[in-house]
Amino acid sequence: MSTEVSKNQERKSLWKSWKSFKIRTRIFIIFVFLFACAGAGMLGAYGLYQLGITNNKGGVDENNRYLANYSSDNRIADSSKIFEENLKSYLNLVALNKIYPTNAHLIMDAGRYSERADGMNQMIYAANMYLQEDERGQQYQKMVKELQSVLEKYPTSSNTDHLIPWMNEEAWPALKVAIVKDLEVIEEAGRLTGVDPRLIVGCLVGEQIRLFNSNREKFKQYLGPMKVLSVQSQFSLGVNGIKDFTAMQVEKNLKDSTSVFYMGKKYEHILDFKTADPASERVNRLVDYHNHLYSYIYTGCILHQTMLQWKRAGYDISNRPDILFTLFNLGFAASKPGPDPKCGGSHITVNDRIYTFGVIGNDFYYSGELSKEFPLKAKAFANE
Repeated sequence: MSTEVSKNQERKSLWKSWKSFKIRTRIFIIFVFLFACAGAGMLGAYGLYQLGITNNKGGVDENNRYLANYSSDNRIADSSKIFEENLKSYLNLVALNKIYPTNAHLIMDAGRYSERADGMNQMIYAANMYLQEDERGQQYQKMVKELQSVLEKYPTSSNTDHLIPWMNEEAWPALKVAIVKDLEVIEEAGRLTGVDPRLIVGCLVGEQIRLFNSNREKFKQYLGPMKVLSVQSQFSLGVNGIKDFTAMQVEKNLKDSTSVFYMGKKYEHILDFKTADPASERVNRLVDYHNHLYSYIYTGCILHQTMLQWKRAGYDISNRPDILFTLFNLGFAASKPGPDPKCGGSHITVNDRIYTFGVIGNDFYYSGELSKEFPLKAKAFANE
């Protein structure tokens, strides 16, 4: 009993002492106490950390063996097999799109931009890890097997011919080499005129194939061994066969803001002359054997101006390369906007088969040939 009384008296004494402190002193004491508690807590946590009590030791993932099968050490080494494997990947994407379209779209898009040849195949493999545990995984595997079984019914042909007949012509491999030599100036012309360089090349291909097949023996000596483009210097000029009066019309259209062919102020000076003799300068820059830049600039202008003429008349042919190539070949006089444009142009005979200029240009444009050097642009014209 006396002990309890003693404790009560002690508490009263402490409380009395506490009350005797000034408010600032009390706040300071509380602050020191809390700081001490926090320090003790931190020291305790540090001690637990050093002892390893808080460590998450982790473990080997249950999918480790599966993942190891597509490590960098097991990529497809034989490049000839990558194409075949990627074709199988497309079949897998078709099946995946039926049950997980979000993932199929992501993989498809990523595959387009991947710098790894087997990138899409590896992404499909990674997705399969989760499909194995998914209730729809069996459905997916069934679809893949059904698609593969259809393809396996038909053997892969050993045929090395090109599907487009005129591209089996002996001139085509040499012509591709000659075109790539002009890569930089074609890109520059595309930039200056606001035109997809591949459209400019489509016109070039049509004209060079026409020239080669109109006088094969003459042009063989240049295109075959030397891999150079044919440059015209008489009735038509340059590598794209632009007539003198057509070039003059292009120049006029650039300056005339009231013309239906007017490309805009930023293009007005791209063909300005540097001498007092425009006629001679025009011919000289078009028939320059060493630099074909002006041939490509005039070509880009013709394509751009023709497209604008039709657009202003209410007809958009910016996504019709076949029509653009046809009108380039026929000239401004034949460009009459209407609801039903026709692909055609000059007849070009290759190995006893008749083509038109518009079709040959279109064949190239959508063939995939030279797609690394001249990729298809999202927009064929800069201001569209």
